[in-house]
Amino acid sequence: MFHSKVFTAWFFAAIAVWALLFWQLNSLSFLAEYWYYPAVMVVGAFVAGLTPEGGGAVAFPTLNVFMEVDRGIARDFSLMIQSIGMTSASIFLLTRPGAVRRDYAPLLWYIPVCFAGFLIGLETLQAIPVYLIQALFLSLITSFVTAYFFSDHRGRETHPHIRTMTDTAWTVAILLTGGLAASLFGTGADIILYTLLVTRFHMQEKLATHYSIMLMAAVSVLGFAWRGLVEQDISNFQIRTWLNAYPVVLFMAPFGALILTRINVEWMLKGLIALNVMQLAYFNLNGPSLEKFAASAVFSLVLGGVFFLSMRHVAAKARERAAAANA
Repeated sequence: MFHSKVFTAWFFAAIAVWALLFWQLNSLSFLAEYWYYPAVMVVGAFVAGLTPEGGGAVAFPTLNVFMEVDRGIARDFSLMIQSIGMTSASIFLLTRPGAVRRDYAPLLWYIPVCFAGFLIGLETLQAIPVYLIQALFLSLITSFVTAYFFSDHRGRETHPHIRTMTDTAWTVAILLTGGLAASLFGTGADIILYTLLVTRFHMQEKLATHYSIMLMAAVSVLGFAWRGLVEQDISNFQIRTWLNAYPVVLFMAPFGALILTRINVEWMLKGLIALNVMQLAYFNLNGPSLEKFAASAVFSLVLGGVFFLSMRHVAAKARERAAAANA
């Protein structure tokens, strides 16, 4: 994994910063008491590096739904932990042998647009009832990974070619939507961007995953900084839980990215489907209500339809191109 001087320097510098912060701000007794934060992120960070779902796709529902941690704290933890893990994965991807960094140039304008959506969401969406946010998020990740697994979308493009004003409008709308999602869950922009890239722009699956990782890494860094430095609403407790999981995600996210370059990820997707379905089921069975069930059903049907139809459209276009090439 330590294939480049840049990544190696980043990794050991980040470890040194963590050791200093842990020594000054945290303690082994706190780590022992809140051991489940790093435990959750062993899986979460691996998922972040291996798939288009960020580590928050595991962290947010585990903390907010299972452990009943405040929704805002769970969102902030997702941003904080992704600011290390997904940044680590991004540096790994950008400095690996054979990486063509100019292919990722569109991210230079994707990131500020998505972050603008995040800021808008912080100002306008935070009063939404928590059960609706939980139902929306669980439906989003379950629908996405299921459609992702069962689809046959294989693009050929190495970067998104924006040729028309309609392409630009779709991209801006999707990035703003991703930012709104991140303001609620601390993740989600990566899933939404991935869907755009493989459907409208027919990008290669792994490169689209790289784009989604890098976008979510940048938005997480900016979101963490905004919440901590501008709004000054990150507590000492949150910093200490972040430090508990910091070294785990620093290693596990780029390790997941390394595995992505070498294996077929279908086995991992099967596990994600099972995990997400169980999370959605637990949400509806724990304190069941008609409102929770209805929200889950509507969101799952709508999002599932969007994801399945979008990816089926891509597969159909790919078959048409293959038939034309063989004619």
